[in-house]
Amino acid sequence: MSLAAPHAELLAIVKADAYGHSLALCAPAVVRAGARWLGVTSVEEGLSARARCPQARILVIGGVFPGQGADLLRHNLTPVVWEHVQFDELETAAHAACVPAASLAVQLEIDTGMSRQGASPHALPQILARFTPASPLRLEAVMTHLFAADEADGVVTADQLARLDQALSLAASAGLYADWLNVGGSAALLAGLASPIAALAARHGMRAMIRPGLALYGLIPPYDPSFDTPEPPTLAAARNALRPVLAWKTRVASLRSVPAGAVVGYNGTFVATEPLRLALLPAGYADGLDRRLGNRFSLLAGGQRAPLAGRVSMDQAVLDVTGIPGLEPGSEVVILGSQGDQTLTAFDHAEASGTIPWEVFTRIGSRVPRFAV
Repeated sequence: MSLAAPHAELLAIVKADAYGHSLALCAPAVVRAGARWLGVTSVEEGLSARARCPQARILVIGGVFPGQGADLLRHNLTPVVWEHVQFDELETAAHAACVPAASLAVQLEIDTGMSRQGASPHALPQILARFTPASPLRLEAVMTHLFAADEADGVVTADQLARLDQALSLAASAGLYADWLNVGGSAALLAGLASPIAALAARHGMRAMIRPGLALYGLIPPYDPSFDTPEPPTLAAARNALRPVLAWKTRVASLRSVPAGAVVGYNGTFVATEPLRLALLPAGYADGLDRRLGNRFSLLAGGQRAPLAGRVSMDQAVLDVTGIPGLEPGSEVVILGSQGDQTLTAFDHAEASGTIPWEVFTRIGSRVPRFAV
């Protein structure tokens, strides 16, 4: 990846079914493209990734729960740890499997200010003490999550990196040295933080690891114009170079004409003010088409924007296609993607439904088939 610092390792995030794009399709694709590491949330996701990518290193970012240690060892998954209960589970499973000392690689997460997961500064000495010479666990990497890397002033990120620097010094004073410093996702990479992360890693005798997520799927959040500083050149260049990986399409199930005064959908939230032509779609909120989009968003049909008429149902939605010629049952409708000169992005969906593009992708239902093209 051209935006990464030299010698930085890429960990491809494929959690949440590859952000709704299909782990079965995307995990093997990124491995074929050269990624050696995959990032998932849970042991269950890790097992699915392992079945498809037998040679990849697979990082379980969400940690291990009681009873999962044996599966983790059996399938050669690498856990993130930060709690004593996780050490207990892994050590018990490793001893049962007769794993030698210092042979089970783990990544230790440090909480540098997000207060979500990771060892807090006051708990860190006790956590570091778990890495004894007799322990089967080996500290392979240290990681943290930069939660404000997309903020242009960089103040929060600088503070987090300073806290991480202190934590690494504490580990060194305890005689612990990791191979990798796993810091920064898409926002950090695209904001040009790969180089300072690599410099911090080198200062502690480590190598940098960057873990992009959304950018792998061809999207970059729009730059916030409220920031006082201009958009970083690396961000603008990446935005111009990347293309969305996913398009979501459906087809017209049926068409009907209705007179003025006709009610459309549940609770009559849409009433026709003139004769209309309506298209029924076999896609609803159970498929991931947000219910909040009813009466306030358009999809693409016949190369034009067609408004959603009435509420989105569980399994169906209705479009006002009045004045769009050539439509018939089976005609293509684009929910996400391009048709003609029109495009609908995950950002468009997110703005209309009051969410973020990550959620737009991950809520696409499992019954929506994914195809590699």
